[in-house]
Amino acid sequence: MSFELPELDRKATQTAVEAELEKYRLYKYLIFEEREAAITASPEIKYHGPTNQTGDQTGSIAIYNADQQKYRKDFCERIERAVSRLPKMERFLIEERYMSKDGDYLTDFNVYCHKFQPPISAMTYAKIRWKAFYRLALNLNIAVTKYTD
Repeated sequence: MSFELPELDRKATQTAVEAELEKYRLYKYLIFEEREAAITASPEIKYHGPTNQTGDQTGSIAIYNADQQKYRKDFCERIERAVSRLPKMERFLIEERYMSKDGDYLTDFNVYCHKFQPPISAMTYAKIRWKAFYRLALNLNIAVTKYTD
């Protein structure tokens, strides 16, 4: 009995992982703006017949606000759990480059020259990053496999 790890499409997988990490930063560091019910009547006259639908605007808004906050919290916790399972070097790279508040403004060069002590080479950085992306993609179930015909 043998088990083979899938061969992943590097570019597509990297794009998928970076998109998830960007979404993480947005959810983690931006304030969730709750929706509010409109309580003023519209000055426009609307001519329409009965729609035979009943709606609870306040209830729908309350459900959306609660669900969206829970979704964001659960998403962030899921990403943090996946990253915490990575080996030390990979975890450090992902946390410094992609999960910090300044992640949008950091470059790979900044990370491998200034964050790592001692600094590492660009090739070593690329290898560590790919291993981290590979593990994260499989763990988060966002891996893009390469199909060979």
